[in-house]
Order: sequence, then C-alpha cells, then structure tokens
Amino acid sequence: MTDQNDDRSQAEPRAIDCVQGLAALEEGSVDLAFADPPFNIGYDYDVYHDKHDDDRYLNWTREWGEGIVRALKPNGTFWLAIGDEFAAELKMIFQRELGLVCRNWVVWYYTFGVNCVRKFNRSHAHLFYFVKDANTFCFNDETIRVPSARQLIYADSRSNPTGRLPDDTWILRPQDVSGGFPASDDVWWVSRVCGTFKERAGWHGCQMPEKILGRIIKACSNEGDLVLDPFSGSGTTLAVAKKLNRRYMGFELSPEYAERARDRLAAIQPGDPLEGGEDPKVDPSAPPRRRSRRKFRDPDDRESSLSGKLFPL
Repeated sequence: MTDQNDDRSQAEPRAIDCVQGLAALEEGSVDLAFADPPFNIGYDYDVYHDKHDDDRYLNWTREWGEGIVRALKPNGTFWLAIGDEFAAELKMIFQRELGLVCRNWVVWYYTFGVNCVRKFNRSHAHLFYFVKDANTFCFNDETIRVPSARQLIYADSRSNPTGRLPDDTWILRPQDVSGGFPASDDVWWVSRVCGTFKERAGWHGCQMPEKILGRIIKACSNEGDLVLDPFSGSGTTLAVAKKLNRRYMGFELSPEYAERARDRLAAIQPGDPLEGGEDPKVDPSAPPRRRSRRKFRDPDDRESSLSGKLFPL
C-alpha cells in the first residue's frame, strides 16, 4: 500500500480501472477515501473519454460509488470533488441511494478560474464530506483550527488561544482575500494549481492543491490510517498522505499518469512540508485589546456594531 514495492507495476498508484480495483479491496478496509472523478465535460484525458450520455455517466458513478462504500470501514469517511454539472445528482446518489451521511457541502473558491463569455466566470468546485456512520467517525478538530478575527485583528484577550474550529465556511488563506470571507466557512480560498506554479506536476491538467488535501486528510484520518484515491491522476492525494504519515492506495486508468505519479511519490518523504502558501498565524506578542464602551445615537447603529462588525468571532 506504499510506493516501496520493487515491482513498479504493483506500486501505488496502480494502473487499473477503479471499478476493478475497488472490487478487489477487502470490505471495510479503508479509513478515508477522496475521489476527484472526471466531470463528464469533455476534458481531454490521455485514455479516458470524458463525454458520455448523462445516464451512462451516473450509472458508472453508482458502480464505483458502491465500491467506495463497501471498502470504507464502519467509521470511514468519503470526500467527493465535483463540478457544477453533476454536483446535485452525485450528492443524491451517495446520500439517498448509497446511504452515506453528508456532513458538509463545501465550496472551494479558487483564483485563476475559467474565463467565460456569456455567463459569470467559474471560480469554484464542490467538495462533499460524507461519513458512513452519523455518530462514529474521525474528525481531528485540533489539527485544522484557524485563528479567529479576535486573535488576528483585535488581539482580544477573550479569544480561544487554540483558535477556532472552522464551521461550514472555510478559507485556507484569509489574508489573501481580506474582508472577502470569514475564516471559518464552507467556502475555501485556495488557488488552482496553474501551469506556472512550483506545485504543478506539469503533465496533468486537473491537479488538486496539496493544501486542500492536507486539510481533509488531517481532519478525517490519523497517522497510519489507509487513504484511498480511486482517480489518482497526478498523485496529489497519495503524496499528501505520504507526507502526513498515512498509508495510501490509488488507482489510475492511465499507465502513463500512474508511472509519473509513482515518480512523484518516490521524490518525497514522510514529514515533508505541503506545497502552497502558509496558513495565517496568531501573533503571540500582540497585546490584548480591551473592548471600549461606545455611545450610540440610534439603536440601529448599536445593533449593527454589535452584530459582528466590531468583534466578529
């Protein structure tokens, strides 16, 4: 389940169709699965045809989705990345038909979005967070806490020194969009991995940022757990899992992509830093700021000032 096997054909990721690979897995063996499947929008992959009849695409999703659910442990977690075209349909398949519990519908907001001519430019993707058991699952809140505005802006002595657990609007780099979003919602600010970025593998056009996978893997698995990606692509999920001391397994239909992903994995070591910008930090030297009393002529002024503008959480 790592890339240490001398037989490169059996190393991770394995060059195999995901449906076949999932069928061969031991039932209840995977702690965390992440899938970023083809969006069925006509993208030019090297061996996969990305434009099928809608029903065929959805039936294929059911097929590999059943394999994911079977492979997950009873307390396992599944994350799904998908575009606008089939986001609603896939959520219903995994939630209503395959029985997973959706804990969050996260929006990943990115820069360098798709430039459109006759509609608003697209700059987001959908991330669905599912668990197999609504009451028993892994969620390491202490690994993904973010500094609150009380800490970053106001140095307020009442703030929790461990930061704030992100709620359902998340941003990885709020300093880059000052005032744009709160630092704890289900809209995550992370740039796409563009061609000029150091992080870019250079041979796969659909590459997820390591920071996205880092948050997911830290929160929803523990060191030593098994992380699965049935659509390994450039190998980002496996690379981040390796850096974070998780076991990893992946499937990739393209033999060329699989071989290049193995090369990527061979070049990194457990404990290596994730690629991407630094997360915001709390300044421990900042003096606490006392909350001053203010006089308001109009009750509406007081209400607006106390509703989050002066002292947001």
